[in-house]
Amino acid sequence: MTITLAIDTSTSRTCVGIIEAGELLWSGFKDGATAHGPALPALVQEAIKGRTIDEVVVGMGPGPFTGLRIGIAFAHSFAIARSIPVRGICSLDAIAAQLQSKDFIVTVDARRKEVYWARYVDGVRMGEPAVNFPSVLEGTEIYSDLFPDLLAMVSLKGDIKEPIYLRHPDAVATADR
Repeated sequence: MTITLAIDTSTSRTCVGIIEAGELLWSGFKDGATAHGPALPALVQEAIKGRTIDEVVVGMGPGPFTGLRIGIAFAHSFAIARSIPVRGICSLDAIAAQLQSKDFIVTVDARRKEVYWARYVDGVRMGEPAVNFPSVLEGTEIYSDLFPDLLAMVSLKGDIKEPIYLRHPDAVATADR
């Protein structure tokens, strides 16, 4: 049986889980949008005690740049050090998988009074994730303030290779100012 380490840092919560054969063996989280850096290694250290990990699944966003980089870099480093595969999943899809509605929108806080969002019909994402003000989202049920379901994340198909950044970086090189 494959034992999977699941990691998501796309929201204000650092989520870590150990999944084997569709069963959540261990899960933990730490709330705090700026706590991903110290929280992730501590959670993973606790999660992997006495376990051999066979693969890593990581949430690729959308989400804030720093949070995503922490989770993705950690997942890839962990996998490289152990010569195991790493797979990237859209974090919004892992949230949507826990919902039973027919036509809905999933949102997560994007700060700056905006949300990252995607629309789902019968559990299938329609189009690519986007970032907008909540006031432009209308016409269907909207779910917010949820976090990725780690069991769903591991069961989802796909292998996203690049982080899902929906904004241009705030930092610019001095030469470009």
